[in-house]
Amino acid sequence: MIISVASGKGGTGKTLVATSLALSLKGKGKVQLLDCDVEEPNAHIFLRSTTNQSRPLSIPVPKVDETKCTYCGKCAEVCAYNAIAVIKQKVLVFPELCHGCGACSYLCPESAISEEGREIGVVETGSLENIEFIQGRLAIGETMAPPIIREVKRHIDSTKEVIIDVSPGTSCPVIEAVKDSDFCLLVTEPTPFGLNDLALAVEVTRKLGISCGVVINRVGVGDEKVESYCHEQGIPILLKIPLARDIATLYSKGIPLIEGKPEWHNTFLKLFQHIKEIVTANQVMKPTDWQEVAIDGETHVKRIKDLYQELGFEVRLEEVKPEEAEQCTKCYQERGEKIYRIYMRRKREASK
Repeated sequence: MIISVASGKGGTGKTLVATSLALSLKGKGKVQLLDCDVEEPNAHIFLRSTTNQSRPLSIPVPKVDETKCTYCGKCAEVCAYNAIAVIKQKVLVFPELCHGCGACSYLCPESAISEEGREIGVVETGSLENIEFIQGRLAIGETMAPPIIREVKRHIDSTKEVIIDVSPGTSCPVIEAVKDSDFCLLVTEPTPFGLNDLALAVEVTRKLGISCGVVINRVGVGDEKVESYCHEQGIPILLKIPLARDIATLYSKGIPLIEGKPEWHNTFLKLFQHIKEIVTANQVMKPTDWQEVAIDGETHVKRIKDLYQELGFEVRLEEVKPEEAEQCTKCYQERGEKIYRIYMRRKREASK
């Protein structure tokens, strides 16, 4: 499963969430953490992984043989990015504007244009126990992030759980990083700026056809408008992280949240499980099929029920006797809780 961690606004805590999620899963199986915030990658600070390989990445830019060129201007005409210009008897190439599409060399009637590589950054790989870490790093002064993001994503192994740390905003680098994800986790904060940029990010995920959920960081500052927006839009709020000095201190020291505060470990495991249930529901369920999703005590049943109803599913509960459950029920019995089997299916209206 591929989970991208994004947001419209910068500084909301995407890297805190992405690294905590990856580290919480390392004891459950093989994990990949991809840092696609290639303009300012910083997940390595928290992961403290060993770098095994660093490989430069180049894009093809035009090289003009003026002994063959007739200065017809066809190359400048087809370049959508104004990276090449023809002025009388001179061809000017602007490598920083070139996107490496190859249209100029392909369409040159005199075959006067070849291509040469121009280095724009590096892709680095490393590891930490069961976590494989890949990050891209854009060279200083370069603006072409998408080619490096694509190269980082070529390392994705579908047999592993993949977490992608995405850059802030809603522009091309974000779209390149988020597309083809199974789920997008949007990290925001309860402020007017947080709400404005969250709405933009939600629109991007909808355009890409990717399910999303929200993590609200720094709860305790601002207002409740972000929560109201999520409820109105049917977007599940999967996790809330409080505004707390100890959390900020850990972050400033480069200490992962689940290492500095181990009680958060299970919280992030539950977050992953909720995401997995949503993805399973979206990918596997037929419109009218009831599917069992969990067996749980009544303390957690309401939250699970609300989560799926927010996503547009019908939910049905079936009380289960302790001896009928396929899992340990001792803790529920000690608390005097009823146990329920939870089923869900898509609403019939949504399948039309």
